[in-house]
Amino acid sequence: MKKPLLEFADFQKLDLRVGLIKNAEPVTGAKKLIKLTVELGQDYGCVTILSGISAWYRPRQLVGKHGLFLANLRPKKMFSLESAGMILVFDTATRPIIIPVRKAIAPGTTIS
Repeated sequence: MKKPLLEFADFQKLDLRVGLIKNAEPVTGAKKLIKLTVELGQDYGCVTILSGISAWYRPRQLVGKHGLFLANLRPKKMFSLESAGMILVFDTATRPIIIPVRKAIAPGTTIS
């Protein structure tokens, strides 16, 4: 589905960063959520991000992976936890696929 056009100024508001998943664990009481602890570099440090990917990924598969993250998403409370960002994935017909990032690219590197 095609989405509405954005103004360039809207795009500039997005803070897209490389992140390193330092820890991942299931969220108690949630069927879909995994709690990620993600290193987003000096500006953000380590943040908690909740992601509904548990049907396709196990926490142990995620630890040590580099990915792309929306760092400045307004925090949202879910299951008594606060999620402060979003992991970006390819949205395929069968499953979300984490966008691969080479390990040589440091956490916190911005996408522009």
